[in-house]
Amino acid sequence: MDGEPRMTTVRTLRKPLRSLAPLAALPLVIGASLLTAPTPATAAAAAVGTITGLGGKCVDVASGSSANGAAVQLYDCNGSAAQQWDVSSDGSIRALGKCLDVKDNSTTNGAQLQLWDCTGGANQKWTVSAARDIVNTQADKCMDATGNSSANGTRLQIWTCTGAANQKWTAPSGGGNPPPSGPMAVAPYLYNGWGSPPNPTTVMNATGVKWFTLAFVLSNGYCNPQWDGGRPLTGGVDQQTINTVRGAGGDVIPSFGGWSGNKLESSCSSAGELAAAYQKVINAYGLKAIDIDIEAAAYDSPTVQQRTVDALKTIKANNPGIKVYVTFGTGQNGPDTSLINRAAAAGLTVDSWTIMPFNFGGAGQNMGTLTTRAAEGLKNAVKNAYGYSDDQTYRSIGISSMNGITDNNETVTVADFRTILAYAQQHHLARLTFWSVNRDRPCTGGGADTCSGVSQQAWDFTRVFAQYAG
Repeated sequence: MDGEPRMTTVRTLRKPLRSLAPLAALPLVIGASLLTAPTPATAAAAAVGTITGLGGKCVDVASGSSANGAAVQLYDCNGSAAQQWDVSSDGSIRALGKCLDVKDNSTTNGAQLQLWDCTGGANQKWTVSAARDIVNTQADKCMDATGNSSANGTRLQIWTCTGAANQKWTAPSGGGNPPPSGPMAVAPYLYNGWGSPPNPTTVMNATGVKWFTLAFVLSNGYCNPQWDGGRPLTGGVDQQTINTVRGAGGDVIPSFGGWSGNKLESSCSSAGELAAAYQKVINAYGLKAIDIDIEAAAYDSPTVQQRTVDALKTIKANNPGIKVYVTFGTGQNGPDTSLINRAAAAGLTVDSWTIMPFNFGGAGQNMGTLTTRAAEGLKNAVKNAYGYSDDQTYRSIGISSMNGITDNNETVTVADFRTILAYAQQHHLARLTFWSVNRDRPCTGGGADTCSGVSQQAWDFTRVFAQYAG
């Protein structure tokens, strides 16, 4: 968006202004009061446990050896340390203090897997997909049980991904509780700041969606995180929403930033302070994922970009297994690449670079087609910055659309959502979401940002994206 939106167009805003009247009645909680907020949850646990595959056998280090070159194989699950794998947020998979490694840095079919000192090399980088493939970044090939055998001692290797059972694995996903049944990738934005937010359980029961991106965590002016910069983290409507979603078997991804209000990324004076602010929210709710929605002047500042990148590196290091999504605007042919390039140069990998492909300008455009064009531009930017394969790149990007009439009078239809869904399914995108579930209703003259402006039944847009399985 080019500037602060006018109140006359507020029904369709992607990033609504704060509702000042409700905030005036809410107490500000600053300084040490947040540090002593009641009943904070623990931080997300590391993604550590067994990796199981063909025949229900476990990925195992032969003889429990931690020596360089120790064979990695299938074996009966026995609970030993040789079968405990840490699926790390940096792309490594570790056991016994060493990394899962492709022997001799090879990319050829049949190259065997072994343990080796962790070097950070591409032959030690892996992606665990929603389809249960474990893909080596360098070779763009799948971890494979040799000869389609589940016998004890079967060596593991890399091989061209085929979708066969000997390439399917169940890996630890992090967190202390069983994960929700729906995919984290689909998490429509839900906003409590004004209007009449829907009951999340109503949406969950009607569509099958399990995750919501809860907007927005902002600064109260002093590098202190609060909902909309004025509602406390604990004890208010936002925590009630989180409790409701979790009670129904789902979970939330708090979103930091948005279009309006004071951004933590700008208010905090250093990367360390910003990381501490992010961490406060992670600790308050025991989060598995966060969304950084960096827009407006915050995106335009190189200083703020670098501060955000450095803070997220700290968050990834201190919270093994947490997913970090970065959401930002785009043009029709892809986004400005400055933040992506800055992150790659600093060694920051995120779980999804997610564009918002709308507000291109003008009505009458095919928004499904424009969305996929912009996503291809994003794919090229991320591939160029990180040197990923095509498959790895697609699995590192996402789309955050807008349902209905946008701020620039574009119309995103349910049919456009089906086009976007097909593209995501074809390429296995990391994230597929939209602003917002509040708007996923037909217009009946309700309050601000409560409907889509197009002919639909309630939750039609959510139902489309809820079909996505990664």
